[in-house]
Amino acid sequence: MSSSIGKIITASAASLLLLATAANAADATWAQKHPRRAQVNSRLANQNRRIHQQVKEGEMSKSHAAALHRDDHAIRQEERDMAHQNGGHITKSEQHVLNQQESGVSQQIGH
Repeated sequence: MSSSIGKIITASAASLLLLATAANAADATWAQKHPRRAQVNSRLANQNRRIHQQVKEGEMSKSHAAALHRDDHAIRQEERDMAHQNGGHITKSEQHVLNQQESGVSQQIGH
């Protein structure tokens, strides 16, 4: 009898672990798609495309592009760090700060 109770307890524990893992995965997906994070990351992706286009057209040197990519990478890392501290999302004020930083890089890219 105690053997079957042990099996039930083990199966229950395994089920709870699977549920917890699935919930954490769902939270992580939601957090990455949070509207404020999505807006910041979409803007970074757009800036990346603009930098590549400027280099392709010969309007920007590769060294200048590399510097701008480093700036964007630092902004993206800051966004991730902010989200990590806030349960997977960023606040409106953090979004504002990140957007100001992105605007500085955007002005250096040109049109």
